[in-house]
Amino acid sequence: MSTIETAGTFRLGDRRVKRLGYGAMQLAGPHVYGPPRDPDAARAVLREAIAQGVDHIDTSDFYGPHVTNQLIREALSPYPDDLVIVTKIGAMRGTDASWLPAFSAEQLAEAVDDNRRNLGVDTIEVVNLRIMFGMGPVEGSIEAPLTALAELQQRGLVRHIGLSNVTAAQVAEGRRIVPIVCVQNQYNLAHREDDALIDDLARDGIAYVPFFPLGGFSPLQSSALSAVATRLDATPMQVALAWLLRRSPNILLIPGTSSVAHLRENMATAEIQLSDDDMKALNGIAASAA
Repeated sequence: MSTIETAGTFRLGDRRVKRLGYGAMQLAGPHVYGPPRDPDAARAVLREAIAQGVDHIDTSDFYGPHVTNQLIREALSPYPDDLVIVTKIGAMRGTDASWLPAFSAEQLAEAVDDNRRNLGVDTIEVVNLRIMFGMGPVEGSIEAPLTALAELQQRGLVRHIGLSNVTAAQVAEGRRIVPIVCVQNQYNLAHREDDALIDDLARDGIAYVPFFPLGGFSPLQSSALSAVATRLDATPMQVALAWLLRRSPNILLIPGTSSVAHLRENMATAEIQLSDDDMKALNGIAASAA
């Protein structure tokens, strides 16, 4: 049994995947733009992820753009039978590395084709529609872009659909349009706006995938987190990931890194056992950050 199997599995579409996966965003260059400094090292991280037992990878063709998907294909194709690749569309990159909305039916179709071509697949297992009404979730109807993505699903280009950067109301609207297999939002020890949404999705067997699980580009800093980490002889980031694994069984983690050593450290999170007292201390972090 691989280390990460101890964290259990959860359904993602019609597949069950291990709850510790890998996020490929950091394989691109600075600011997720352009190629990495060392492409061979990036490919080595991907191969090590598979060697560690990872069976789902999160990516997007707007990472780079095109860079991470091409690295994934170069490193891992032909893909293991059990590997689920999840990508996202709804944004594009400006020449200044900016992140721009790309919601029209034509843009979404082009994004799906770009992902298929650069990953080297005919059908993408899961495509998340990232909503770009603002930097964070902003209310507004998602019917038009989601209907366009559902049409691509009906053509056999996409197997399952998820949502990203969305409100609870948008999740409810999306589920009335097409089956939703996962929701990917910002969530971590200090940012817990989605607590109720996570519980609702868990009851319906829908996966929740937190991005920025370690706080984002400014890592979580907390004396309570550090104290628990010291007691467990773990890093604060390992404890932050372990808290997410215990928070709800429908949470799938996709911590990213461009380092093999850091990847192994993340995968070892599955072995960390948090006590009830640990959870109480960690649950207080959000209140102190408010």
